[in-house]
Amino acid sequence: MKLHELEKNPGAKQERRRVGRGPGSGLGKTSGKGQKGQNARSGGGVNPVFEGGQLPLYRRLPKRGFSNAIFKKEYAVINVCDLNRFEDGTVVTPALLKEVGIVKKQLSGIKVLGEGNLEKKLTIQAHKFSESALEKIKESGSKAEVI
Repeated sequence: MKLHELEKNPGAKQERRRVGRGPGSGLGKTSGKGQKGQNARSGGGVNPVFEGGQLPLYRRLPKRGFSNAIFKKEYAVINVCDLNRFEDGTVVTPALLKEVGIVKKQLSGIKVLGEGNLEKKLTIQAHKFSESALEKIKESGSKAEVI
């Protein structure tokens, strides 16, 4: 088979619906929109939640409950493999990570995840560590300190 011999499967290619074209299409004159009215106009139609002036459902239902979402802690995430750029014996602090550009915003703190391998011996100070990260840090002979 060659590129010029390729064809679409039968039924895969359908003709585009050409609205407002002549008597043969079945969608001439008003283009299948009926006569006049809001939905016949260009850009016409109503908001999907509009209920014809009736008080909408989202206003009829009581607003209840409390959400803790605004108090959620979000951590800046780094991987163990990102720490290989430091020299042996370096104390890696959040300030140093920000200075080097590994972390842009510190957010609620820094969490170290276990992606990749650590080949250097470092002292890593962070707010949280994943289990796999702690494992890899110990394997390489480094130390992890929770701030």
